[in-house]
Amino acid sequence: MTSGTDILDAVVIGAGWAGLGVSHALTQRGLRHRVLERGRIGETWRTQRWDSFRINTPNSQTVMPGDTYVGPDPDGAMTSGEFVALLEDYVGRHGLPVETGTPVTDLVASDGLYRLALPHGPVWARNVVIASSNQNCPVRPPFSTLLPPEVQQIDASAYRNASGLDRGAVLVVGSAQSGGQIAEDLVQAGRTVFLATGRVGRLPRMYRGRHISVWLVLTGLMDVTRRELLQQGPIPGRALQGALHTISLQSLSAQGVVLLGRLTGVNDGRLSFSNDAEAHVRHADEGSARLRSQIDEYIARNGIDAPSAEPDPAEVIGALLPNPPIRSIDLAARGITTVIWCTGFRGDFGWVRVPNVLDEQGQPLYENWFAGVAGVYFAGLPFVISRRSGTILAIKEEAALLADDIQRRLDS
Repeated sequence: MTSGTDILDAVVIGAGWAGLGVSHALTQRGLRHRVLERGRIGETWRTQRWDSFRINTPNSQTVMPGDTYVGPDPDGAMTSGEFVALLEDYVGRHGLPVETGTPVTDLVASDGLYRLALPHGPVWARNVVIASSNQNCPVRPPFSTLLPPEVQQIDASAYRNASGLDRGAVLVVGSAQSGGQIAEDLVQAGRTVFLATGRVGRLPRMYRGRHISVWLVLTGLMDVTRRELLQQGPIPGRALQGALHTISLQSLSAQGVVLLGRLTGVNDGRLSFSNDAEAHVRHADEGSARLRSQIDEYIARNGIDAPSAEPDPAEVIGALLPNPPIRSIDLAARGITTVIWCTGFRGDFGWVRVPNVLDEQGQPLYENWFAGVAGVYFAGLPFVISRRSGTILAIKEEAALLADDIQRRLDS
């Protein structure tokens, strides 16, 4: 280790919205730090989104700490390119110390400090904030390896557009945000699409004159804590939501998407599905109805002057389900040449070699944003504190709390 003057107060790993939000908070407190990014600012937004992708939060909420939205389209949805431009502008305006093309290949603890190995030499810091996301390694079910080799398999993060796929029908596995949006993108491009559904909620895009995300914040539903969510059972994934209009399983079926139940296995080129597609449609309907009722109650309780509810075409249309239900598919017979896995992600933290920071599966151990070791923090993880955690809606508060704790450690 070199002299004490070379020891940073903190290092932030990752230059996405979470890492940049933390950097802004550290800068406000005058703390010496660097933001290390393996690629470019907003790298995953550049390389892991499809061409027609739009951010689900409205423009009015897609803002970084210290900024406010002043544009003409508060309910609009940014493209990934527009969001990257927002992040780059944020770095420039606030003079954040971002170093791109600088991957961290090793993180270890030594004498109360942290040593980070970089391509051009090590960096030492008293605190480390890991903001590299736990959404960068696609997860597929184990039986994906049993699919015939001639079937093209890609993950949601690798999908760009229909023209980039092999000719033929497409099976999309997973009906949350990515699966539903990709299925619609494909069917609107003229592809034959099969969708293996799951038990996933649904959000209307607009309700009673406001974007649904605005209502979720106003009603406090985004502030339901992680503890409260766990008391109800395993934390569910994000609901199916359209960025420009409501997407539902039934609206997809009306466009020609063939709705299947949950994919349960692969055997000799045949795929098996459970008989629960109708139940999945009903589950999403019930969740959306329950949410709308909560918003109605909030409006009435607070005497808000809001327009009356109007039917959403995507929610009132009936589902077109195969009759009888499709329980098995021969890929070759159905002409399915591509399977797109929209089955979740995990983080790549193999470079972290500090004990008690990762679990046996190599994923973060944390309480709120604190790792199991003093001076190590995680930023931007979903459901860390509340339902809003893991979204840009959370970073202003979480970055400030994290930076305050770093300041306390340095002052003690």
